[in-house]
Amino acid sequence: MKNHLLFKSISIGLLAILFGWSGLQAQSKKEKNPPEEKIASVMQTQEYTFRAQSILPASGYTRQLNGLYDLRITPEKVVSFLPYMGRIYAPVITPDDGPLRFTSKDFVYAEQPQKKGGWSVTIQPKDVRTVREMTLNVSENGSARLEVNGNDRQTVTFYGYVTANG
Repeated sequence: MKNHLLFKSISIGLLAILFGWSGLQAQSKKEKNPPEEKIASVMQTQEYTFRAQSILPASGYTRQLNGLYDLRITPEKVVSFLPYMGRIYAPVITPDDGPLRFTSKDFVYAEQPQKKGGWSVTIQPKDVRTVREMTLNVSENGSARLEVNGNDRQTVTFYGYVTANG
């Protein structure tokens, strides 16, 4: 009799755990869909901001960023307020303007979908002397990696996320 009650209790407990676990999995899948759809619509409208959380210089190690550093992208302009760490091969003319602090209104913007999901965006500012090309790789969940190639300085990489402008 005790074995029978013990077996029933264990069976009911396992069923409760099994059904509870599947309910949690379904809920987590539902929660992931809206941000992914939002990122897709933001990328299509070309109205988004990359927020940098860490920086990786070409010769160095990853450093966490304190403060609000970003790259704001609209169809009309690209506004960069990003720090720079690395080697510069030409003298800085105006130290108040950092090498990655600029506004570009004349730029080439190319967006391509990636094979495993997400987007690869290439931005080539034509009216900025210090930056040759910026490559932004955005995943479906909004996490992103920005690589900046300069004309007179080492490449620098930023890690962060993409949000809608507003």
